[in-house]
Amino acid sequence: MEMQKAVVLPVEEKKKKMVNANALQQVLAFASLIVLILIFAISSSNFFQFDNIIGILLSTAVTGILALGATMIIVTSGIDLSCGTVLTLSSVMTGVFAVNLGLPVWVAVLGGILTGAAAGWISGAAIARMKIPPFIATLAMMMIAKGLALVISKATPIYFTSLPGFNKIAMGSIIPGSGIPNAVFIFFGMAIVASIILNKTIIGRYTFALGSNEEATRLSGVSVNKWKIIIYMLAGVFTGVAGIVMASRLNSAQPALGAGYELEAIAAVVIGGTSLSGGTGTILGTVIGALIMSVLTNGLQILSVPQEWQTVVVGLVILLAVYADVLRNKKSAK
Repeated sequence: MEMQKAVVLPVEEKKKKMVNANALQQVLAFASLIVLILIFAISSSNFFQFDNIIGILLSTAVTGILALGATMIIVTSGIDLSCGTVLTLSSVMTGVFAVNLGLPVWVAVLGGILTGAAAGWISGAAIARMKIPPFIATLAMMMIAKGLALVISKATPIYFTSLPGFNKIAMGSIIPGSGIPNAVFIFFGMAIVASIILNKTIIGRYTFALGSNEEATRLSGVSVNKWKIIIYMLAGVFTGVAGIVMASRLNSAQPALGAGYELEAIAAVVIGGTSLSGGTGTILGTVIGALIMSVLTNGLQILSVPQEWQTVVVGLVILLAVYADVLRNKKSAK
């Protein structure tokens, strides 16, 4: 009995330290967001204009939805480099179904989402069944999705101008007169769904278990391969939704667009406090991280900072966020 207590107490203490570290990271991330908002608001009177705030939220929507899916994968200690180009492929397939084949909009939207899920399934199967490292498997999927998007669309945009209602999916508003586009509501709605999945379902429990100790999870009788594939598929669904929002916002499927979005999504997840080593993370933190990325980019643009320096600043922010993750892991390990 005494030996069991000796084992349980350090585990519980370590878990408590990890929870405290995550809470501190979220507080710091939220404080950073407030500080950025105050700095840019003081620097420019245009920052708090309604149109600019809506612009920030709108730019957060696509990256934020991608980041929600990426959070689940990173919590398992995995990575997804393909979400940006899979987003593009989902947009293109939606265009093919709706415009080229003339299918109903809802069928085309479903087809776009299923495209993202299929890409996630392939990546998950390559990682779980073929034992290919997540970095390599999703890098391969990134190239495959990019190539397929160009081949299927014949490297030309697919326009939805013949479908008047399609643009309203992202740019209409379910609250008339509010001026808040549906893309913003979709983002926050998906965030609520992702939070419920991670915190209230068996998928969420296994997601954290895989990231905390995959071998122990396997030895406890859990089908690690099956759940890993399911998690990557689920992240693919979020990617597919992001693709629909992007296509609706632009009212077109742009086959050359999407590369680079995966880096922004991963950055938002890390800034929000999800550990790259897996086992910890929250959807709230990811939402805050996505908002930080958008506010930072928007504020630098308002201050007329050259594009190349904007990239440098964002890179430094990502570097600091990863370093904070390293320090947090060291502290929680003690």
